[in-house]
Amino acid sequence: MLIDENPAEALAHALAARRLASRIAAVREAVGLAAYHAGEWQTAIAELRTYHRMTGLQSHIAVLADCERALGRPERAIDLFRGADRDALDPATSIELLIVAAGARGDLGQKDAAVAMLQVRELTSDTTEPWTARLRYAYADALLAADRREEAREWFSRAAEVDTDGETDAAERLLELDGVLIEGDEEDDETAEEIAAGPGTPGAVPAQPDVDLVANADEDDEDEDDSDDEDDDDDSDADDDDSDEDDSDDDDETRPAEGERVTRDDVVGRGGPDDPDLGTRGGAEAPVGDDETGPVAR
Repeated sequence: MLIDENPAEALAHALAARRLASRIAAVREAVGLAAYHAGEWQTAIAELRTYHRMTGLQSHIAVLADCERALGRPERAIDLFRGADRDALDPATSIELLIVAAGARGDLGQKDAAVAMLQVRELTSDTTEPWTARLRYAYADALLAADRREEAREWFSRAAEVDTDGETDAAERLLELDGVLIEGDEEDDETAEEIAAGPGTPGAVPAQPDVDLVANADEDDEDEDDSDDEDDDDDSDADDDDSDEDDSDDDDETRPAEGERVTRDDVVGRGGPDDPDLGTRGGAEAPVGDDETGPVAR
């Protein structure tokens, strides 16, 4: 994705979209996430707060807290953690917000408090969730910062066990603690930067757009279209019913009542001034399409 490969260009595109459609929530969200990936923390805060106000969601609260950390305001990050309605958050967002808040504690020099914050039941759960590796990694990093090296090594190892997608560099950190030097590490500055950008580091929150919100909007549009189609079908059926009723009424008017005797006048007309067959019976030329049985005898 462009936002991962070239965040600055992604931000430029998002800003152009905002100039055209600033009242669309998804556009404000796109600007906020692109700004976050590009390191434009203040812009990210402004846009994602606007997005939250427009939608009533808190889906990017961990990103907002992380931006506060990156701006050197860890107290605000902790305040966001405290004020969040965690029951309304999905588990992944809740865990990510916890990781950010623990990192903010570390920023304030409260290293033991950071360790304690991360000691939640999800840390030791037997069930592996998409965020399990990140939580264990953040805990291991907090332990290492608190100078609890052996425990840190254990939790980096446990993080590496469940990190099948290589989302973290837990395996490399484990080797580093064991004193194993991978060939080329000293010359690879990029690798060092990647290690520094693990879970709990400002700018490392996995920020993705609320695709469910867009999907729900599309479903609503489809439901409205289906409803319109059903209404059209109902109208068409009603028209058909009305037409059938009219035809039935006409038949009732011309059809003799049950048991009533049918006379010759009923068949050929009574010869009154309104009789449509009067011209034919008087010797006038029959119109095209007149009775296919032939002329009526006088």
